[in-house]
Amino acid sequence: MTTLKLSDSVGSWVTEHPATSRVFEQHRIDYCCGGGRPLEEACEKGQLNAQAVLEELHKVISRSATKASPDDNFTSLSLAEMCDSIVATHHEYLKHELPRLTQLVDKVVRVHGDHFTWLFRLGTSFQELRDELNPHMFKEEQILFPAIRTIEQSQSVPSFPFGSVDNPIRMMEHEHDVAGQALREIREASSDFTLPHGGCNTFRAMLDGLHELERDVHRHIHKENNVLFPRASKLAAELSEASNVGVSA
Repeated sequence: MTTLKLSDSVGSWVTEHPATSRVFEQHRIDYCCGGGRPLEEACEKGQLNAQAVLEELHKVISRSATKASPDDNFTSLSLAEMCDSIVATHHEYLKHELPRLTQLVDKVVRVHGDHFTWLFRLGTSFQELRDELNPHMFKEEQILFPAIRTIEQSQSVPSFPFGSVDNPIRMMEHEHDVAGQALREIREASSDFTLPHGGCNTFRAMLDGLHELERDVHRHIHKENNVLFPRASKLAAELSEASNVGVSA
C-alpha cells in the first residue's frame, strides 16, 4: 500500500505507481502538465469526491502489485537511460503513429466533414498537435537529451550555448502545455472520442487512434515534466554549487 496522501501531487502518485494514470485519465485529472497540483486540489477543480478517488487509487495500486508494467522501473533508471527509454518508447511511437493518424484524420474529415462539422475543428487541432510534436521531438533528441547525458557524465557543470539546462527544459515544458491544450481540444471536439451514429470503421479507427495517442502523450509528458526534468535540473544545480564552492575555496 502507498504512503501517498491527498496532499501529495498528482504527478507523484503516477511516478510512484504508474498504474494510477488510468484512474486520472478516467476522471480527466491532468497528471502530466498539471502534475504538480495536490490530489485534493485536483479533485476539487474537477468537482470530484476526493475520498472516492483515493479509494479507487488504492484499489488500482493493490491490483497492480502483482502485475509488471514497462513504466514500473522508469524512476530507477539513470538520466541517460531515461532519455533512451523515452526516445525508444514514446518518440518511436509518435514517429510511426502521427503519419498513420494524419491519413485517417484527413480521410474522415474529407468524407464525413459536411455531415459532422465538428470534424473540421478536430482536424485543425490534430494538425496543431502534430506540428508541435514533430519539431519538439527533434529538439529533445538533438539538444536537450544530449545535454542531460553530458551533465550526468560531468564532474562540474558543463558549458552550453543555451546557458543553463533549465532554459531548454522550460521551452520543452511550454511546448508540452501547447500539446496538452491541443489534446483537450481534440477530446472536446469528439465528445470524448465518441463514435457518432452512422460512423464507419475508418471513423472508429481514427477515434480509437486519437484516444490512444492522448494516453501515450500524457505518459510521455509525465515522465519528462515530473521525473526526468526535475532530476536533471537538480543535478545541474548541485554541480554548479560544487563548482562555486571549489572556486571560493
